[in-house]
Amino acid sequence: MKFLTSGKVKDLYDVDTHSLLFQFSDRVSAYDVKFSQDIPKKGQVLCHFAEFWFNKLNVANHFIARKSKTEILVKKMKMIPMECVVRGYFYGSLISRWNNGSIQLPKNTDTTLAAKLTKPLFDPTTKSEHDIPVDKIKALEMNLVSEEQYILLEKTSVDIYNQMASIANDAGFILADLKLEFGILDGEIVLGDSIGPDEYRLWPKDSFAVGKIQESYDKQILRDWLTANGYQKQFEDERNDGKEPTAPQIPSEIIKTITERYVIAYEKLTGLTL
Repeated sequence: MKFLTSGKVKDLYDVDTHSLLFQFSDRVSAYDVKFSQDIPKKGQVLCHFAEFWFNKLNVANHFIARKSKTEILVKKMKMIPMECVVRGYFYGSLISRWNNGSIQLPKNTDTTLAAKLTKPLFDPTTKSEHDIPVDKIKALEMNLVSEEQYILLEKTSVDIYNQMASIANDAGFILADLKLEFGILDGEIVLGDSIGPDEYRLWPKDSFAVGKIQESYDKQILRDWLTANGYQKQFEDERNDGKEPTAPQIPSEIIKTITERYVIAYEKLTGLTL
């Protein structure tokens, strides 16, 4: 087995002609900045969530098997260079993009913080160090996908979001948004990469209220802490000055909360014990 590359969260290994091994780590990143501290049990939760969602969703995917607490085996495929984001609520970067006019929403959209959108919004991005939002016209101009592929990816992504939102709802959660990746396998588009709380926002239904920052059971906890303490702006300023952003030390209570909420989300959504 040959080591291939190390990503923000997982390490990839070449197993054979047809398969790869994903090894999930406890590493964490936010706003495209990697942190030196680990989040205990994060890799284990992400690995088990990937297994759960790939087996649960009614969609073709590249999952083969879970090999250990932190490793899954997947089929090799040619990844599509577009991340498929689906948004169900007015939250996150959607707010700033709507405010600056870079994205248009239907006239009847409720633009109160955390309001539910009239219907799920397909809002893809490029796959790069700093993802750039694209619409259908831009995606075709950049040769990320063909028109036929874009239409299929939009429908499939929204279908997956709806499936996952229903499962989350039954477990007492709201799935606010979701990021998916797809690839080509044997000439067909299939779901790839992994799915877990690093790829979506998950809110508990019992504390949800429109107009406020939501309690999160995903890595939004870290993003919120960074924003509240001025680090998000610091990262942007450092990048504008041509510097690599410096990651601060994450407080121990934030690390503890992330671990606890990742585990709670897994056990409530799946009905399984980690």
